[in-house]
Amino acid sequence: MSWFEESRQEFKIERPLHFTNYRHCCECAEHDQTLISNNIDTIGLDELGSPGWDPICFCNPQGKIYYMPALIRLSLETINDHFYFEQLLFHLEHDGDNNDSFLNCSQSQKKFIKHFLEYMIVQYSKQIDQNMCADEVLRTYEIWSNATK
Repeated sequence: MSWFEESRQEFKIERPLHFTNYRHCCECAEHDQTLISNNIDTIGLDELGSPGWDPICFCNPQGKIYYMPALIRLSLETINDHFYFEQLLFHLEHDGDNNDSFLNCSQSQKKFIKHFLEYMIVQYSKQIDQNMCADEVLRTYEIWSNATK
């Protein structure tokens, strides 16, 4: 299974005109421009790889759904080095089941994320342990798996 290609289908939505509250402040405007200037195929670690300067933190729910395939792609591409997966976990776990991505995803999308998390746990437990985020993975998995019961 190609998780990236499958996610492209599952999270296929119309590209938002804006991704953040770009009129709020300069930081929001800069993050919005970064997200507007890229797409799910082109965005990478240069744009998203810094937890301290991550445009996805400022992204509206539709923008997060639009960019989910890219976040999945980056998680897989960097599993042995930069380990972007930890940032994805942050976005999926943030605010628990009040997470705006969680609240705005369809049941099918929630199920997809649950299965992706299962795959990552089974296939990459060594990398998860090395990056000390096993607790985050399990908390995130619990949130997303409860939605599909």
